[in-house]
Amino acid sequence: MTSPLPFDSELAAVWPRLRRFAYALARDAADADDLAQTTAEKAFKSFDQFHAGTRFDSWIFRICRTVWIDTIRSRSRRGAHEAPPEAAESLGHDPTSATEAAIDLGKAMAAMQRLPEEQREVVALILIDGFGYRETAEILDQPIGTVSSRLVRGRQALLAMLGEG
Repeated sequence: MTSPLPFDSELAAVWPRLRRFAYALARDAADADDLAQTTAEKAFKSFDQFHAGTRFDSWIFRICRTVWIDTIRSRSRRGAHEAPPEAAESLGHDPTSATEAAIDLGKAMAAMQRLPEEQREVVALILIDGFGYRETAEILDQPIGTVSSRLVRGRQALLAMLGEG
């Protein structure tokens, strides 16, 4: 069995990126925190299955995506309802922020939240978290061509939305 110390240091190194990815999937801060925590728990329990020499971040992001898919399936079976559309307008920005950078980031995050899920996943993994196309394809279990086309469509949609502002 592997000692928990390497897991702790590996998790600490990717934790901010994992939380961002969880937020990109969940689009809600509380759900994203729950998703990141559940992902960490599942990864810890199955850390003995992690292969040394492979990328820990790719492995744990794939776990995160699987946990999210399971969560969505579970919610749909329970008949969970969606948040009202006006709630989406407040995501991704802090209206009390006085800096232009925070305002621009808020607009970009709000625009990203309006992307279809399959584009949002790819944009989050490649443009925000810096994964390569091949790694993203592995995490999402999609062909590289699919990842590439979703990224192109996602970028175009983001540019169009940000150009509206």
